[in-house]
Amino acid sequence: MILVNEMHSEINQTNIEKIYQQFGVEKVDLKTIHTFDNALALKVSEEMCQYHHLVPITVSEKGILRLAMAEPFDMLAQEIVRSKTGLEVDAVWSSGEDIDFAMGQIFSEKARFEDTLQELVEVEDEGEEAELEEESIDLLRSQASDAPAVVFVNSLLVQAVQERASDIHIEPQEKDLRIRLRIDGMLREFPPASKRLQKSVIARIKILADLDIAEQRVPQDGRVKFKIMGRSVDVRVSTMPGIYGEKIVLRILDKGSTSLNIDDLGIDPSSLARFKEAAKSAHGMVLITGPTGSGKTTTLYSVLNFVNSPALNVITVEDPVEYRLAGINQIQTRPNVGLTFASALRSILRQDPDIVMVGEIRDLETAEIAIKAALTGHLVLSTLHTNDAVATIIRLLNMGIDKYLIVSSIAVIIAQRLVRRVCLNCKKPVVLSKEMKINLKNKGIIYKGLTFYHGKGCKQCSGTGYWGRIAIHEVLFLDGEIKELIIQDKSEIEIRKKAEAGGMTILLQDGLNKAAQGLTTTDEIIRVI
Repeated sequence: MILVNEMHSEINQTNIEKIYQQFGVEKVDLKTIHTFDNALALKVSEEMCQYHHLVPITVSEKGILRLAMAEPFDMLAQEIVRSKTGLEVDAVWSSGEDIDFAMGQIFSEKARFEDTLQELVEVEDEGEEAELEEESIDLLRSQASDAPAVVFVNSLLVQAVQERASDIHIEPQEKDLRIRLRIDGMLREFPPASKRLQKSVIARIKILADLDIAEQRVPQDGRVKFKIMGRSVDVRVSTMPGIYGEKIVLRILDKGSTSLNIDDLGIDPSSLARFKEAAKSAHGMVLITGPTGSGKTTTLYSVLNFVNSPALNVITVEDPVEYRLAGINQIQTRPNVGLTFASALRSILRQDPDIVMVGEIRDLETAEIAIKAALTGHLVLSTLHTNDAVATIIRLLNMGIDKYLIVSSIAVIIAQRLVRRVCLNCKKPVVLSKEMKINLKNKGIIYKGLTFYHGKGCKQCSGTGYWGRIAIHEVLFLDGEIKELIIQDKSEIEIRKKAEAGGMTILLQDGLNKAAQGLTTTDEIIRVI
């Protein structure tokens, strides 16, 4: 290498070319090459390419890297490239001017990619950072601002929105950073990230969500608002310490992809008409029930959207406030300062409300205040975690609510689940399996004469056979006969039989009706019920 450098100072460019030719080194005009192996160039690194004046061109079918170098006899540079890429190197000669041109092509694309991500993902309400003096915290903050961490987080958010994901799971493992997205209610694994990115990526997310990056021993919760590809997206951030580092879950609330129209909930027309009447009444309680992730919040907001009017004072107390609706007074609970559901509800009733929405009934105190509000001329909307509509009555009784208060206050109970929708692009009729027929027969479900469908799997649905989700419902109206059974302390089974005889469609039947319409599959119905 020293000999060649001395020669460069004494002989002209033409002579250098002749010398390389004598040694069998091929000359390549990089300006005639329109595409380079950008991924390999990024793997070698921009700094390495600039320092040693080289650039990867392409990889042959035999796995040999064609490497353009201003000094093709620089064996140290070749060895570094070989170790970074794991490929054998075939060095060719290009002028320094050509290599500068190629590096501009490759790394300006990288810069444009980073700039594009920056444009696609914009933090809308980034909180002020607390001042920390520790050197390790300063280092974490510095790493969080580095390009790799910023690019990784931005690209992950863009991909999640494009894939219609509801949650992003970032899970530190022993050797890498596991990435999973919840799409249509199911977790789907994506290629893991390098373990080297772990600290900077976690710090980046925590800073954006205004969390304490110095605290890594206890769970934390925060939120941040982004504008991703022109769409306003709220992201709730939850951290949990693990043996390999902090696991982070980002819950994505994409307002642009969610309809808050009560007619889009999927409730059957006859039940929907009665439900609208109950929602428009001046008092009473409407309860939405189901497990976590069953779409209860979306249904609640749809009802709020339906009843909202300038003539009404609508107040909500939530944990957290997931959607912000114009014209509605929304309160975020803060248990650390004593603002719980119960305490907030007491204050709300002194604010002359017409409609009150309680995000969730979690305890007896909240339930009692909500029910008394429904009895004193207010429409109360809330949610409860139960398996079905009738079980909600039993749950309230077990909580300690008097049966006379239940029958006097509750107007309607809706139990619901979310099931995956069949992909319209690959939907095909399917014959029910013998096991499925026996299962439905045992449950007293009539399925003969119905055609069911499934998705074979295609590029559009990533081979899953599903695209999006729909809700299935069980709507229980507390009419006179149902109330009488509750007063008589009848069992859950007796109340359910009376409700079905009165026209209530149970979750399983509503699911099968939607499966027969080609909206979902029988497998999905059995999975969620």
